[in-house]
Amino acid sequence: MTFLDLASIIGLVAGAAVFVFGVASSDYGFGGLGYFWDAPSVIITIFGTMTSVLTSHTLQDFISGVKAYTLIFKTPKDDEKQIISSIMDLSNVARKEGLLALEEASNGLEDEFLKKGVGLIVDGTDPGLVRSILETELIYIETRHKKTIGFWEKVAALGPAWGMIGTLIGLVLMLQNLADTASIGPNMAVALITTMYGSLIANWLATPAANKMAALNDIEVSMKEVMIEGLLSIQAGENPRLIEEKLKSFLAPKVRATIGEDAGGES
Repeated sequence: MTFLDLASIIGLVAGAAVFVFGVASSDYGFGGLGYFWDAPSVIITIFGTMTSVLTSHTLQDFISGVKAYTLIFKTPKDDEKQIISSIMDLSNVARKEGLLALEEASNGLEDEFLKKGVGLIVDGTDPGLVRSILETELIYIETRHKKTIGFWEKVAALGPAWGMIGTLIGLVLMLQNLADTASIGPNMAVALITTMYGSLIANWLATPAANKMAALNDIEVSMKEVMIEGLLSIQAGENPRLIEEKLKSFLAPKVRATIGEDAGGES
């Protein structure tokens, strides 16, 4: 089951709060926030960034990349204890009733990758081919993830660039009217706002999202590797207890300690 990830929510909200605090702590107080809003600067920075990102991708990849931002608010769908527990249940069924009994036992599995592996085993597929098929699918899963991660890394790279473009536009327009010295300061401030917007896009929104997606990818890949090793061990007829110990070696020591008899293994 997927739950909201409070870390991402808290991080974004806290980041906004730090920005507001920085402005409000000045002599202007909260009224100073009005100086940090400029509609043309928003349009130049945000829409400029997204047009460049769109140019760098197909329309379908662009839409998928934008939608993928919601992933950072979700907890990983793969739970180590649940996966190992499922594999141990399968290994016990195979040990007691044979590999063909796995077909019925897999009906309750939610993970399609694991179900596919069980299906290959039930069909009598050669172990080497089972590994090859599952590892190939894992490669393409990781490739799709890296494409999405790259999308937000591109946003992080282009945001500051378009912020600088907006600043240069403001400076050019300002330099056209130096006769009005009283307007130089306010115009300079507006010109610099786009640079700030670009930095916020990169450091508050895009880069953290790319990093979070990379972390989620690592977790999913690691869990898929656990599934592959578990399935091949079941196919080889290994003892369930030995399978459990093998799978626990993929996990951090503090996580291994939480996986015991409840994982379903038997001696």
